[in-house]
Amino acid sequence: MAATQFDPIYHALSPEVGKMRVASSGMAWKGIDSGEVTAIAGGDIKSAQWLRVARGFQLRLGLKDRKRDTFDGFKREDLKKITELLKNHFQITLEEIDVSFKGWNWGITDFRGQDLAFLVSGKMGFELPLRNVANSNIAGRTEVSLEFNTPSGQTKHAGDEMTEIRFHVPGVMSKVKAGSDDGGSQKSDAEGDDDDEISAAQVFHDNIKEMADIGQVTGDMILSFEEVLVLTPRGRYDVDMFPDFLRLRGKTYDYKIIYTAISKLFLLPKDDQHVLFILGLNNPIRQGQTRYHYLVMQFTREEEITAELNMSEEEVAKFDRLKKNYEDPTFEVVSSVFRALAKKKIIGSGSFQSRDGHPGIKVNLKAVQGDLFMLEKYIFFVSKQPVLIELSDIQQVVFSRVSQGTVARTFDLKIVTKSGPEYMFVSINKEELEPTETYLKEKKIRIKEIVPDAELVMAAVGDDDDDDDMQSVDSDEDKRPRIKSAKDDDEDSSEDEDFHASDSDSGSPSESDSDSEGAATASDASGDRDFTKKKVKKVKKAQDGDAPKKKKKKAAPAGSDAEEDAPKKKAKAKAKAKDDDAMDVDADGDKPRPKPKAKPKPKKDGDDEGRAMDVDDEPPRPKPKPKKKAEGASDEPPKKKLKKADD
Repeated sequence: MAATQFDPIYHALSPEVGKMRVASSGMAWKGIDSGEVTAIAGGDIKSAQWLRVARGFQLRLGLKDRKRDTFDGFKREDLKKITELLKNHFQITLEEIDVSFKGWNWGITDFRGQDLAFLVSGKMGFELPLRNVANSNIAGRTEVSLEFNTPSGQTKHAGDEMTEIRFHVPGVMSKVKAGSDDGGSQKSDAEGDDDDEISAAQVFHDNIKEMADIGQVTGDMILSFEEVLVLTPRGRYDVDMFPDFLRLRGKTYDYKIIYTAISKLFLLPKDDQHVLFILGLNNPIRQGQTRYHYLVMQFTREEEITAELNMSEEEVAKFDRLKKNYEDPTFEVVSSVFRALAKKKIIGSGSFQSRDGHPGIKVNLKAVQGDLFMLEKYIFFVSKQPVLIELSDIQQVVFSRVSQGTVARTFDLKIVTKSGPEYMFVSINKEELEPTETYLKEKKIRIKEIVPDAELVMAAVGDDDDDDDMQSVDSDEDKRPRIKSAKDDDEDSSEDEDFHASDSDSGSPSESDSDSEGAATASDASGDRDFTKKKVKKVKKAQDGDAPKKKKKKAAPAGSDAEEDAPKKKAKAKAKAKDDDAMDVDADGDKPRPKPKAKPKPKKDGDDEGRAMDVDDEPPRPKPKPKKKAEGASDEPPKKKLKKADD
């Protein structure tokens, strides 16, 4: 009888499409792309099941030796034809399995051979092939995480695949019932003594490890390193070396890493006391949502170990530079064994040396602190999340904050790659600038330096000037005293007036030069005599020409009459009376208009005489000493300005 063909059909979990033929002698499937053939003899088929799956309908065959094989992609109308073929050729009745479509995420787990079934209301929700489980970890007391192997050879039809699934298994179980297949919560309330109870999550985890052959020795262990300090992911692990893979056994997580998944090996000195041994992984290990592409181990230089490999001399001779016995520092033994078993060359530190003689420099990548190693073909940033940059992928390196005018002791380094990403390393000591530039020039990498913005430079200069002004006034004759007087004259005018009223050293200025008088006094006080002479000449000219103009604007008639008619007794008035009169002027400043009318008539009144003295009291004082006139008059213009404000 001719064979019946079905297509397109998928074999097991393979993404490759193929054709399936059923004949009286058995079944066979052939992949279209690879040409791989899977044949099953008719006598090996013991049972058959039909169920709905993601890729159509699935034909599940139970074979001898408790094995299973599955074929997906059948259509609904193929059910009748498959039923007849199995009954006619192999005398097997096809069983239809109901699948739950409720979408519940709680149910019962059942271990069926090499598969883990999740049942919802007695119907199958999904199944997981335990042979594809790479690791099983207990995350917390009630959560079990399963990680799956990633296929090494991907085809063009490969799509998304599940890499991890977590089960919440609450409650406790008795150790007597620990061997049962049910790891759910139905038996979580088992009664018993505290010593005979174990968490249901631990039972479920142990069953997974047993069924998936996790942790079991598939070969003889070659060597084991205990309590190795691993920086990434953080913790202490026991490292067990096997012929084809290694195992990391920690308190919470266990990892299985195949040697073929190791891409690079690095042995780098961290400082004078520690050495880093780093494994680059093609398939990252996971802890929750965090993926680790590098495994960073740290060893001390002084630590030594004596080890003997569990291998014969013939087996040791098959590996490159592998020895039977070791009595060396721990990091040398570990690196030697990894290099031989993984068959990878170890990348060491290059010729680059920092100011301290180390192959790396301290840098920050964003907020992460680490060591930046300048290697022969790579720039390697080692931290909690290492970053490896190939020199051939670097488009240019940009330096910033390296100008000698800046006060900062550090500089920044940005690496722009051809593939797209940019890495900004900051807070690098300026002493590392020269060796870094030399290294990059030797590697013929394009270097660019960013000149600071003009605004930043001006701001820095402005800050320096302010600091200098606070420390010294006489540093610059033309600029700094003026800057200071503009800020401080208004605040200290009253104190300067009281001080100069008794010491008056200069003539009366004009209104336009009132601001520069403070600078003149400041320079005079600091010892700049040349600057003072220039200012004194300007003040004298202002006294001869500008003083009458001020009197005409404000109270010139009253002031001029007071000067002619005022008796000599007024010139001998005491300083206290002058201060009181000055206060009277401020108090009566609200009535400037009636002044000219009131002053000519009552010449002998004390108040009016005091007011006349307020305007022209200080010109008589400096007559014997002309220089004092300018200083006395310099105190009066602010008072006259107050009158203008009142007007």
